[in-house]
Amino acid sequence: MHPAYSVIAFTVASGAGYGLLGCLAALALLGRLPAAPGFAWTALGLAFVLATAGLLSSTLHLGHPERAWRAFSQWRSSWLSREGVAALAGYVPAGLFALGWLFLSEPEGGFAVLHPAFIGAAAVALALCLVTVFCTAMIYASLKPIQRWHNGWVAPAYLMFAAMSGVLWLTALMIGFGVGQRAVLWLAAALIALAGAVKLGYWRFIDRTASASTAASATGLGHLGAVRLLDPPHTEENYLLREMGYRLARKHAAKLRRLAFLMGFALPLVLTLVAAAVVQPWAAIAAGAAAFLATAGLVIERWLFFAEAKHAVTLYYGADRA
Repeated sequence: MHPAYSVIAFTVASGAGYGLLGCLAALALLGRLPAAPGFAWTALGLAFVLATAGLLSSTLHLGHPERAWRAFSQWRSSWLSREGVAALAGYVPAGLFALGWLFLSEPEGGFAVLHPAFIGAAAVALALCLVTVFCTAMIYASLKPIQRWHNGWVAPAYLMFAAMSGVLWLTALMIGFGVGQRAVLWLAAALIALAGAVKLGYWRFIDRTASASTAASATGLGHLGAVRLLDPPHTEENYLLREMGYRLARKHAAKLRRLAFLMGFALPLVLTLVAAAVVQPWAAIAAGAAAFLATAGLVIERWLFFAEAKHAVTLYYGADRA
């Protein structure tokens, strides 16, 4: 599949934004929200900016972005519509949670004490963050013609990457503002390791399996013998070939996988462990670098996620297997 940069920006930015917002909501439920105003404004601002910018960037891939609002009406059958509904609905409890934390909370022992109503809003916001990211994953995992998306690895990967990037940005901000505890660094390290394991499992799966669809099954002519392409359906490249017939050399894919794993998981894990072992300002620098590198690595990972996907329609253009 053709890797559209708007969709890559959407999935990476919104995942990080919802991951960070979900982490803040979880801290509210645990009673561990820092009372520092500077941290509160920065963390909430970054979460809302990332989530909103990601959602808006997704409309850039549409032929008519001005008609995006119509997608909300198809929530009964469309994961894209469900994602939009969940994302839009999430702004209400997230906004209430932010209002309660920023203006109506009381500091106690370095933590912000919220009214139970705002804690309830945080719980709803956390749930809708998870639902929104899950719906984003299912947009791709529900597409049966694309075997590399239609499998059990995609949804866990999206959820893990959102949690990992969100916790890394949370860690960077907490250490930077001096309100973080070492426990959050160990949590970040554990999530990086789990997310990396999920990504390795996904790559192993797509390398060892293939779609059941072949030229014979797609045309229904397999009972007559071997099926091969006599003439191409078109004399020049068309929309289907541009969008669904993207080709990536195996050696280039291997190099990009190594780079994505190094930047997205290996180096952030090392830097997070370094941040846990050193003092300020080196801890803040290491935590910030880990969050930045992980985000950049996820951009490469997401580009590969699209570029390595093969649509079954390519069977009609000479591919042996989708």
